[in-house]
Amino acid sequence: MKRVVPAAMAICALAGWSLTGCTAEANSPVETVTVFAASSLTDTFTQIADDYEAEHPGVSIRLSFAGSSDLATQIVEGAPADVFASADQAQMQGVADSGLTAAAPVTFATNVPAIAVPPDNPAGIETFADLANPAVATVACAPQVPCGVAEQKLEQATGIHIAPVSEESSVTDVLGKVTTGQADAGVVYVTDVVRAGAAVLGVTIAGADVATTSYPIAALAGSSPAAQDFVDYVAGASAAVVLTSAGFGTP
Repeated sequence: MKRVVPAAMAICALAGWSLTGCTAEANSPVETVTVFAASSLTDTFTQIADDYEAEHPGVSIRLSFAGSSDLATQIVEGAPADVFASADQAQMQGVADSGLTAAAPVTFATNVPAIAVPPDNPAGIETFADLANPAVATVACAPQVPCGVAEQKLEQATGIHIAPVSEESSVTDVLGKVTTGQADAGVVYVTDVVRAGAAVLGVTIAGADVATTSYPIAALAGSSPAAQDFVDYVAGASAAVVLTSAGFGTP
């Protein structure tokens, strides 16, 4: 600070501002907004947070990613968070029903399931039905996790039953099993296939829109106005550009 403040004061002097006001500005604290976000938002929210901070130099966005069900449980149990961005309406509703949201949640994006396979697709996966083959090592999200809920909806809609070799607590973990060669296929989101790039091959699921996932976000009870401002930013046009380029759908 001994170097920063005099430099800032010199700039103020050159601009003709009062040194008293300038000193107060130079010493003004940076407010931290802690955001709990679904793991499928990792890349997009990192970019959105960077963009927001560039436009709001007095605010620092601290991101914490995990499965939505884990995050909702942490919030209900008293974890210090200011904003919750969920990959599932039910998890957000649970937080709201506990009286822990400061305002009504806003849906800012949608997502649909897809299949991720290794680049050489050793099991020859072409359809969702192929995952029912017991010879195919398929990984999915646990039923209580949003991506697991989506996969269950697909099973109900298609009548195809899958017996995964493992059930993970987040879609990121499912993708990790595929990229490290521990699985022949994983049921993830379209955005995860986009994010993985050449590390996986994406297989489109016919009729996946029956399992569309909506992403709500809300400022939490006791948070500052900056938390609601970030929520508004995520639901706005600038963040929408980041989200759609990553494969998310619009609300």
